[in-house]
Formats: sequence, structure tokens, C-alpha cells
Amino acid sequence: QVQLVESGGGLVQAGGSLRLSCAASGSTFSRNAIGWYRQAPGNQRELVATIGGGGSTNYVDSVKGRFTISRDNAKNTVYLQMNSLKPEDTAVYYCNAHLIPRVAGIPAWYWGQGTQVTVSS
Repeated sequence: QVQLVESGGGLVQAGGSLRLSCAASGSTFSRNAIGWYRQAPGNQRELVATIGGGGSTNYVDSVKGRFTISRDNAKNTVYLQMNSLKPEDTAVYYCNAHLIPRVAGIPAWYWGQGTQVTVSS
């Protein structure tokens, strides 16, 4: 089954760290950029960070210097290292990627199921 499987969320105190993982199942990443998004209650989903096929990265201003996105193409996994977490980082985090099925199927964009990150003050 082609899907993105996220893990690594949880409850952490302000100033703490978490590392989110997003693994492609039954597929491989294409060369398109992969993105991490987040959505807090009552807010629209916002783009947090992206990483291109060549490794170039971009971040929303609010996480620059604290979050790092990376990808391991051999493991078909993308990571989001989050340091110096703040209560305003609390949200459900989603990854979004363009996947190429290993067997049959058409390449398409997929979302992960989401992982909750809660930062207490």
C-alpha cells in the first residue's frame, strides 16, 4: 500500500526537542520537494519546511534556527528535527510528498496521517 507513515510526535516541555519521521511505504520519493505542514486548532494548515530533491531547504520564519528538515533517500524517510520548542508550536504535523509506487500505480501526491505535537509552558 502506498502511503506516508509519520511518527515521533508527543508531549514535551517548552525548550525541549522532538524529531518527527515520515516514511514512504510501498513507494519511493520522487525528486519533488517534500514538505512538513502543521495545523493548530482553529487555524489553517501552514507550511513549516520543505526539502528539495537536491537537498535545498526552506523554512517559515517562525521556525528558522530551531527546526531542521532532512531526508534519507536510501530509507525513503524525511525528518523534522525540532529544537527549542515553544507552546505556539503545538499542532498536528503532516508530511506531504510525491510518491512513485514500487509496483503498479501512478505517481501522486500523498499526505501522512498526522502526528500530534504538544508543547507545554
